[in-house]
Amino acid sequence: MTQAQTHRPPAWSADDELRSRPPGDSSMYIPASFAETDSAKLHEFMRKHSFATLISLNEIGIVAGHLPLLFQASAGRMGSLIGHMARANPQWCEVRGEVMAVFTGPHAYISPSWYATAGTVPTWNYAAVHAYGTFHVVDDRESLLDILRRTVEHYESPQQEPWTIDETAPSLDQLMRGITGFRIEITRLEGKWKLSQNHPEERRRRVIKALEERPDEDSQAIAAMMREA
Repeated sequence: MTQAQTHRPPAWSADDELRSRPPGDSSMYIPASFAETDSAKLHEFMRKHSFATLISLNEIGIVAGHLPLLFQASAGRMGSLIGHMARANPQWCEVRGEVMAVFTGPHAYISPSWYATAGTVPTWNYAAVHAYGTFHVVDDRESLLDILRRTVEHYESPQQEPWTIDETAPSLDQLMRGITGFRIEITRLEGKWKLSQNHPEERRRRVIKALEERPDEDSQAIAAMMREA
């Protein structure tokens, strides 16, 4: 074996990169021009787009679920998320380490033909928030019922005749035995507003105009966010 072979460094692995990241380092690829750090905007985004993807790790591996998560600003140093899932769902069992909730908003395809500039390529504009935190199971009856009350009140409040939980119903306890509540204490937030900020103003105006001419709600919403930015 040669001297060079003797001192060859070990093969790289993803774990090595994770270990080398400083605490609080971004886990989502966010170029500086796309970073959104205003906590008020991030909180409002999570409230508005509350149907999220929850990603966690347990004994069966990486697990993802799609469910409503309600943000509570006053619970914990950075706020908390509350929700519930079916007790038969293994995602809540023996959660290991940090969990991540992904909140996604409007998104739209951006055609290079709108730029009126040679050498450009297609892309996609969107906004997203990643919330990381510690997962806590909520299994006592009163705390679980409080999560259900808050969830129902949040989504029923816009209705003309809001539905409410009948807490005297004999079937309520049976229904509650079929679900598990949880709370996620948020430890860090990441926001990415990819809205063509890396392009000149004239080009951005062309994109806004093209999006406003499209009939779908996402294109209209992205155009509005671009104007605001």
